[in-house]
Amino acid sequence: MLYLHSFPSPLGNILAAASERGLCLLEFAGSRRIDDELRDLQRLLGCQTKQGENEHTRLVQTQLGEYFQGTRREFSVPLHAPGSPFQRQVWNALQTIPYGETTHYQALAEQLGNPAAVRAVAAANGANRLSILIPCHRVIGKDGSLTGYGGGLQRKQWLLDHEQGRHQVQPDLLG
Repeated sequence: MLYLHSFPSPLGNILAAASERGLCLLEFAGSRRIDDELRDLQRLLGCQTKQGENEHTRLVQTQLGEYFQGTRREFSVPLHAPGSPFQRQVWNALQTIPYGETTHYQALAEQLGNPAAVRAVAAANGANRLSILIPCHRVIGKDGSLTGYGGGLQRKQWLLDHEQGRHQVQPDLLG
């Protein structure tokens, strides 16, 4: 069973989905990706979804609250992120990007020992279902520009500014 729980954040409502093993999905509500991601998870895990909470959805809500308050930089929520071996390798590499720092796809491909895999790294980054916890928002263009983000570029910029200590007035990200 995947338990679905929605809760507020400074950037809009967040939807968390968790199995008994760990958190499987963390996305900003309203994302066009959520329905597809939930269908994929149901198929990959052979389970159904149900509104409700479990220990993992409660823990991520608490830890994200601390993150947004500026008192948490690392997360201890167990993750249950099914994917191909290459996707899992990229997602593990994303988790090594330090809080407040950024990298680019080429550097990640080189870190993985396959400098020609830039597009595959970008695709795996885009397939990440665990926003913020697997910090794909820390990947920017090689030239320093913002690149795509499932939660929207305004949220990505806010997250980067937050982590780099450049606090700002809450933007209207939903309007």
